Amino acid sequence: MDFSWLPKYLPLLFSGLSITLQLLLITMVLGFLLAVPLGLVQVTGPRWLASLARGYCTIMRGTPLLIQLYLFYYGLGSIFQGFPELRQSFLWPVLREGYYYVVVAFVLNEAGYAGEIFRGGFLSVPKGELEAARAYGMSPWKVLSRVWLPRAVRNVMPALGVETIQILKSTPAAALVTVVDLFGVADRVRQETYIIYPPLIVLMIVYLVLVFIITRIFSRIEAQVPSKR
Repeated sequence: MDFSWLPKYLPLLFSGLSITLQLLLITMVLGFLLAVPLGLVQVTGPRWLASLARGYCTIMRGTPLLIQLYLFYYGLGSIFQGFPELRQSFLWPVLREGYYYVVVAFVLNEAGYAGEIFRGGFLSVPKGELEAARAYGMSPWKVLSRVWLPRAVRNVMPALGVETIQILKSTPAAALVTVVDLFGVADRVRQETYIIYPPLIVLMIVYLVLVFIITRIFSRIEAQVPSKR
């Protein structure tokens, strides 16, 4: 095994790691935030809005992430390029970068998956607890913020940990649209040095370490979050 390339490409690996972690954190935070109302509306209604949310989750979960990413990057990107006024505007530095298309595609995809997780979380909260909170005189917002949502989050915490790992393992798709994440760095090493296996082995080790850290973080959170409020 030839690892002589590693010192030269180490700064690029750290840069790729930074991009990967950015994509992970942004996708996780924004995706989970969008997922809460998507899951809640499927449980509470109204029916037409619940149907829209269910349809959205079905589309996001039923189609490959790579196709969604290509639709945003090549589809929207080509449409934006057809407007000369956009190419001259202050928005063009953003619209021409693959990174932002990746973020949008990842967040919307994750919202569909996590929306179903939160739907199950809301349904898993015993109705008696919600009825007791209402009988106590809590407003609908207080019932949601103090009882329903905390209990739902506690119930789905293991699933959210698994989903976060899945997000991490999806980030290499970003390299297919010019974003130099960890996988993009390994691909560049292959192209420039014709060394194939050692960069991939380094990549596997880094991902294993990240998965271990994520698992430990969610285990710690799960242990500290009370099961009842």
